[in-house]
Amino acid sequence: MMVRCLLLLCVITSTASLTKAQMWNIKNDVFWNTQDGQPIYSQGGGVFKFADPNSSKFKYYWYGVHYKEAEYYRDSSYKTQTTNTFESVTCYSSDDLVNWKFEGDVVTKAYMNGLDTAMWVGRLGVAYLLSLNQYAMFVQHGGKVLILVADSPLGPFTRHQEISMESMIGTSNTGDQTVFTDEDDGKSYLVYSYGRGRNRIYVSEIGSKNGKIGLMDCTQVFQGESREGNCMFKYEGRYYMCASNIYGWDASYAYYLVADNIRGPYLPANDMQVMNGCSDDFAHVTQTGFFYTIKGSNRETVVYCGDRWADFAGNGLGYNQWMPISFAGTNPYLNSVSSWHLEEPTGLWKVADDNNYIKNGSFEADRNAIPSSVKPAQEQLTGWATVVTEGNHVEVNGPNSPVLNYFNTESDRKQVIGEKSLNISDKVNFQRKVSQIVASSPYVALRDGKYVLTAHVKNSAGFSNLEMYATSGGKQLSYRVEKANDNWQTIEIRDITVSGGKVEVGFLATGEANAFCNIDDVSLVRM
Repeated sequence: MMVRCLLLLCVITSTASLTKAQMWNIKNDVFWNTQDGQPIYSQGGGVFKFADPNSSKFKYYWYGVHYKEAEYYRDSSYKTQTTNTFESVTCYSSDDLVNWKFEGDVVTKAYMNGLDTAMWVGRLGVAYLLSLNQYAMFVQHGGKVLILVADSPLGPFTRHQEISMESMIGTSNTGDQTVFTDEDDGKSYLVYSYGRGRNRIYVSEIGSKNGKIGLMDCTQVFQGESREGNCMFKYEGRYYMCASNIYGWDASYAYYLVADNIRGPYLPANDMQVMNGCSDDFAHVTQTGFFYTIKGSNRETVVYCGDRWADFAGNGLGYNQWMPISFAGTNPYLNSVSSWHLEEPTGLWKVADDNNYIKNGSFEADRNAIPSSVKPAQEQLTGWATVVTEGNHVEVNGPNSPVLNYFNTESDRKQVIGEKSLNISDKVNFQRKVSQIVASSPYVALRDGKYVLTAHVKNSAGFSNLEMYATSGGKQLSYRVEKANDNWQTIEIRDITVSGGKVEVGFLATGEANAFCNIDDVSLVRM
């Protein structure tokens, strides 16, 4: 089965032969493993740079939550989970941000259950306090913020105190939160939103007073549209406040504000901007998780670290989706790539040969049936254009509008990825084109050469024409589906010659009333 084969892929593969310097591959849309092949379970956390207690050498430490349902999803990606059961806070270490070693569970389920009855544990980060020579972990815990401490980045972390945010922001809890460390001065901050409605964002410096670790101040830096997934990064001396929409655990645009001082003012004032590059697939079908800025010998590179939640199912394979950010002045650009190489010492990166250039190729970006009047209201599938030549028109709240996506059954999901797929059908005779223009971005080139276009298809009878096509440089290749397929089949077009850094791909359908075709897992990869 295709999905099961993907589950066996390991994200961490050496590509040292590509260059004399050490470049390593980061592969999205798969489940990640440690360097010794064990599953990585880390969500809602962050990466921090601390001194190794054994060698004093600085390395990366990645902390996050291991939920039991993450295991279930990895084992059976066709099943949707309905709960989130805390297992532990995990710690992984790395010298290069790619090859990770499991250091252990630094907070265990048994320890948390010993504090109180089971409740939500998540959205955490770790700060080092030089004055106390201690590491402090800030965790959302039920309706408050729990602070745990350790003498080593490897833990174990134990309870220090639990604080209510009531006196600072008016609610005992934060909305979403992360820890940000400014590596230029070593200071750490809690970045968080208002606990009800999440329409305000705050920054508080982490410090100690009379031996107690807590929050030293509270500065409101945003008030406006409700936001979650609050996180921050610093690039070339400026601070970027980032967040996502409040879509539960579904994917979202990535939003940002910019400031010269960590406490603001952030501009545009109270008007978060959509990050360029994320609109065609809702930030590679993620929610903002955290960022890390690599200060390499050649360049600073910011890595966007997105979370995939969605009840531990759907939204495509994998929980962690990491991508490089580029900049046009102060405007960040999210490079939505599925496979790329990172050279951590220099900060250099490049797109891998096996990158899939299709945006929203598994049709998971859209959280609702499309067209949708429910936030976000939209007429077209994200990243795709549907043109109706014959049949009912596509329109929001249209009484006869066709539905452009199909919600995969559990049986479907044993063969294709995720909860949704493309739907081509109508109640009347129809003729339709669904297409996407794939082109070079300012930072990722669609190089001229040979490509292969692949998709999975399931369809009824009743089509006089049903085909997948690719057009570039005035030349078109196509694959025609000649018969009904009761089960998902793989179709492909090989030797597509891309020229001028641009190609149009899509599907043409002429069908009788109630004929249907579902399409999933579309990919365009260089040969």
